[in-house]
Formats: sequence, C-alpha cells, structure tokens
Amino acid sequence: MAGPAGSPRRSLYKLVGSPPWKEAFRKGCLERMRNSRDRVLTRFRQAGGGEPGRAQNALLVQEVMEEEWSALQAGECSPEASPQLGLPMDLAVLEEIQQELIDEELSIISEYEKSLQFDEKCLSVMLAEWEANPLICPVCTKYNLRITGGVVACHCGLSIPSHSPELTEQMLRASLEDSVNEHSTHCPHTPEFSVTGGTEEKPSLLMSCLACDTWAVIV
Repeated sequence: MAGPAGSPRRSLYKLVGSPPWKEAFRKGCLERMRNSRDRVLTRFRQAGGGEPGRAQNALLVQEVMEEEWSALQAGECSPEASPQLGLPMDLAVLEEIQQELIDEELSIISEYEKSLQFDEKCLSVMLAEWEANPLICPVCTKYNLRITGGVVACHCGLSIPSHSPELTEQMLRASLEDSVNEHSTHCPHTPEFSVTGGTEEKPSLLMSCLACDTWAVIV
C-alpha cells in the first residue's frame, strides 16, 4: 500500500500514536470498511472475483485508510479534535491496522463466495427435483402442480388460468427450466417465484430476483 510523497499514508507515518488515538483510528477504519460492503463486492466482481489472486488486487484497504485519515484531518480544527494528533506514530501501528482491514475485507469476500456456493447448490437441487419428480410448485416448493383445463393449481392455494388451454405439465416444466437457466447465465443467486395480479387482473406466475433486479412471467 505504498504511496507517493505527501500521500495520506506517508503523512500517517509521521503522526500520532497514543493508545486512545490509535483505537479511535482503528475503530473508524473498521467501521468504514464494514459500511463499504457493496463497494468491496463491486470491486471484487470487477476484478474477476473467484479467479486465483484476484481478491488481493481488489482490496479497498488503502482507500478506506485514506478516507478515514482525511476525515480526521477535516476534524482537527473542531473543538472535539484530539490534541494528540501531532505526536509521532510508529509505523508498526499502521501495519497492524492495515492487516486488520485486510482480514475484515477478505472476510466480507469469503462470506459472499459462500453465499454464491449455497445459491448454486440450491439451484442445482431445485432443477434436479424438477427433472426427477412430478412438477413441484415453485411458489411453495412443497406440493405438486396440477394442470386441468388450462388452469395451473396447487394445494398451497395457487390457481392461475393459463393463456393457453393446451398448456401441459411438460410445457410448463420447460418454461420454468428455461427461465431459471437463462437467469443463471448472468446471476448466481436463486430466483423466487410468486403470483401477481389483483382482482381485476388475471393472475400470473412471476419469477423475480432481488439480487439482479430482473423478472420474467412464466404463465
């Protein structure tokens, strides 16, 4: 995390390291890192997340430390500013805080990768169940769907008149699988299914995903 002369990091080397100040700076950096989860994951994905060696290249540690340092500098003239901000600071203190931030950021990335693996596993299980068993209702995931006279129904209460009276279980299964597979090509999260439509609108079976903000009408 080296920087040019005059950079916040070099300025920090010369600054204050009394225990109260060190703890305040450490806590500020950690809180800023935790509040930057979306930035961490965006940087990680842009750097090609999941590929060997990419995580280290995507780290926001330097930016977080510089931002927190700038915030401290901006507050030096305030009545609450610590008078200790001009004392010498041991480089080891900075290295210790830097390592804590690296560990925190890698923890955020690790949690994200585990959630992706879980979603991929759930998706695989869902597709396998659809292929091996009678068509499971994607809304409740408990009961089998029935199609009678073009109406898609389930014991959970789902009842959707189809736009096509010729609709069969095989056709609906293919539509569900195609939609799920198409979604999985650009988003690793598992989509959700729900029934939409009010009293004046014909109900529809909707697939949606909060993670990528996409949706598709199945029936």
